[in-house]
Amino acid sequence: MKLGIVGLPNVGKSTLFNAITNAGAQSANYPFCTIEPNVGVVAVPDSRLDALAKMYDPEKITPASIEFVDIAGLVKGASKGEGLGNKFLSHIREVDAIIHVVRCFENDEIIHVDGSIGPARDIETINTELVLADLDMLDRRIDKAIKAAKADKKLQSQVDLFNRLKDHLNLGKSARSFDCDEEEWAIIAESALLSSKPIIYAANMSETDLTGDIHQNAFYNEVEAIANEENAQVIPICGRMEEEIADLTAEEKLMFLADVGLQESGLDRLIKASYALLGLISYLTAGKPEVRAWTIKKGTKAPQAAGKIHSDFERGFIRAEIVSFDDLMACGSIAAAKEKGLYRSEGKEYVFQDGDVVLFRFNV
Repeated sequence: MKLGIVGLPNVGKSTLFNAITNAGAQSANYPFCTIEPNVGVVAVPDSRLDALAKMYDPEKITPASIEFVDIAGLVKGASKGEGLGNKFLSHIREVDAIIHVVRCFENDEIIHVDGSIGPARDIETINTELVLADLDMLDRRIDKAIKAAKADKKLQSQVDLFNRLKDHLNLGKSARSFDCDEEEWAIIAESALLSSKPIIYAANMSETDLTGDIHQNAFYNEVEAIANEENAQVIPICGRMEEEIADLTAEEKLMFLADVGLQESGLDRLIKASYALLGLISYLTAGKPEVRAWTIKKGTKAPQAAGKIHSDFERGFIRAEIVSFDDLMACGSIAAAKEKGLYRSEGKEYVFQDGDVVLFRFNV
């Protein structure tokens, strides 16, 4: 799964990306310093792996991972090709969800592309470009639907749906806020509209504001109000601080965060929120060779979950032997979980739950 980091130039996208991936993406005080999207894979924080490692003493620990793409800054007119807009929009089209970085800090040394800090204006600028690009695509989709409806009158409902959506977009509203039922949304989803992608707003703040009362920052309040209107999430973060602690050991990082009054880093919260935003969960495998988290979509059944490890596991699936992580920790061992009847055998119709610890039985 890919998440695209977007925002206007000089809001802290590349700084945040550097902190997330330690990939050293170029960061400079002028627009378009990031032309090609930088891609980095980052581990999903999961304390359950550490607990399982203490139990199994494995040779290797492998967390679940998620891919972030640092996409160059958008500007007004991007939907018409301004500022390499067509290229940037194509990069957004390829990601599954959007992390929209919004600048909520003052710094005279870092130039804002519009000359002043204005989160609501910045969000509107990018949303408008995505909506304009969607309107162009939607017009083509409507033309196609009209032709199809001439041959099959049952398809007229699609024409009506797309016209309703077009009216909504023309109000400057994103497709993700369009009011429709699940069946209609499934039809809209096939159109791959940019503004229909799920989003998290990352409010990039100063360290002082982040470690104090974040609601004393009027810029943050602007972002939060917009996120609430869209039923979206906003994560307060200090990109510069996250970049500074990115190279610390886990123990040093915890000490630093404790010193400034934080329980976990903004990046950890952002990564966890992104994982949840995409409807992802993890199941776990544990043994002496490796303790590992495997990423699947919520609602995945046992054979398909097994297929994440290897196609042979899915093809020759017999059963999954499962204990929940919480039950395993409470019992202290698989043997104890078996004695208490908490270690069970599940078949092909079982829907995996987050935190299932599993051993697959298969035959090919």
